Amino acid sequence: MHFDEPLPLRSGASLPSYSLVYETYGTLNAERSNAVLVCHALNASHHVAGTDERGATGWWDNLVGPGKPLDTDRFFVIGVNNPGSCFGSTGPMQLNPATGRAWGADFPVVTVEDWVDAQVRLIDRLGISKLAAVLGGSLGGMQALSWAMRHPGRLEHCIAVATAPNLSAQNIAFNEVARRAIVTDPDFHGGHFYEHGVLPKRGLRVARMIGHITYLSDDTMEAKFGRELRAAELGYSTQAIEFQIESYLRYQGDKFSEYFDANTYLLITRALDYFDPALEHGGDLAAAFVPARDKRFLLVSFTTDWRFSPARSREIVKALLDNRIAVSYAEIDAPHGHDAFLLEDPRYHQVMRAYFEGIAAGFGAAKTEAAHV
Repeated sequence: MHFDEPLPLRSGASLPSYSLVYETYGTLNAERSNAVLVCHALNASHHVAGTDERGATGWWDNLVGPGKPLDTDRFFVIGVNNPGSCFGSTGPMQLNPATGRAWGADFPVVTVEDWVDAQVRLIDRLGISKLAAVLGGSLGGMQALSWAMRHPGRLEHCIAVATAPNLSAQNIAFNEVARRAIVTDPDFHGGHFYEHGVLPKRGLRVARMIGHITYLSDDTMEAKFGRELRAAELGYSTQAIEFQIESYLRYQGDKFSEYFDANTYLLITRALDYFDPALEHGGDLAAAFVPARDKRFLLVSFTTDWRFSPARSREIVKALLDNRIAVSYAEIDAPHGHDAFLLEDPRYHQVMRAYFEGIAAGFGAAKTEAAHV
């Protein structure tokens, strides 16, 4: 979907005419009341569920589809790719109309709030005045929260999974190390590597390896790899791959460097860093949620997620309760770390199913009752 009207950005800049790639699943009902927007995390896209023309399965396919917790026989689900990404929406790889060359490092810095404002325009074009729910995990959860605060009249329910009200200093530090790996790659060329016919794959590999470590729990890494060697015995080398965990991380890094854009990685991790809705309210998160007083929320966290720990979700729950906002909270005892929100844990999925069944039961009613899970 193409937009000719410029998009004002939080930085003070604006994005001129731009396009957003999106997918939909299910059927919009006659009342246009069953639409659910799914917001993607760092390296995901608009392809939420099903199989695309290349045979790729959607990143949340275990959650979204016919008969699944977010049942597309009952809901009209929308997945949208955000500006600045590298999966079809206008981003650093596309042409800058002002120069006729790829945007590269000149693409304006975008924030979670900017993405939400762009998504609102897409929803407007689809003729949907109010969403049944906005759903997201991790960075997608931040977008869902921002929807409730910035555009409370445009949704009924906010569902935020494995997310946080802002990044901790440790999380910002991980993002900075990953960014430095990219910008110090000799093939980065200040972000204009497209013009040189090269890709900063070395930096991207390291960035992905760093990120991937933070997505897994210590228990999961120990169970999957432990101290298992690749060979029968140690090779006593400082550069060879000795342990299976090293091999796994290098594989993840190699795969990532083949499909993800370096400038997009810089933009999206910076958007993560900047998200802090309480900042405009003197650090008072409860004050940031005042506009969402008549919304309903579901928060889900996972016990071994040390990147976005349950304590961060509880901060959000407290801020909502301070406003007497209806909120359900589930803390799932799962061993998978941050990646748990993408996996098929029966307890987690039952929470999601019960909540969406509660939403569906209220279609056509003046007020949807929240499911208690």
